[in-house]
Amino acid sequence: VIIRPPRLYLGALALGLTLDYFKPAPWLPNQVQYPVGLAMIAAGIALAALAMRRFRAAGTNIPTPLPSTALVAGGPYRFSRNPIYLALTLIFLGLAAAANSLWLLLLLPAVLAVMHYGVVLREERYLGGKFGERYLDYKARVRRWL
Repeated sequence: VIIRPPRLYLGALALGLTLDYFKPAPWLPNQVQYPVGLAMIAAGIALAALAMRRFRAAGTNIPTPLPSTALVAGGPYRFSRNPIYLALTLIFLGLAAAANSLWLLLLLPAVLAVMHYGVVLREERYLGGKFGERYLDYKARVRRWL
């Protein structure tokens, strides 16, 4: 992968909050920013925890630079091939809402493009080579995101 996903999201978060500091650009009414933001952050954290628990139970590595030792297809991986990345996106959106920062929202498409081309497609090639037909069957059954 070209960048570790948490670093990509944190970098975009830092850039967006810096832009927001110098030129605030709210996009939500004040009374909803925290409830919406906190709900999305909580959902993202819960999804990440469930997905990481599945990786640990399977005895495989979570960090992207380390090799995969098992194909995980249970838990949230029944619905999304990338629930940890989906969780990072939910957390990022939640932070954008809680901070009421349009800048963060505007940076998200770029983050998702880097994730798609620089991380996800490369991981899919790797997993296809490593797990062969088992991964291709899984890939045919489960959507990439939702």
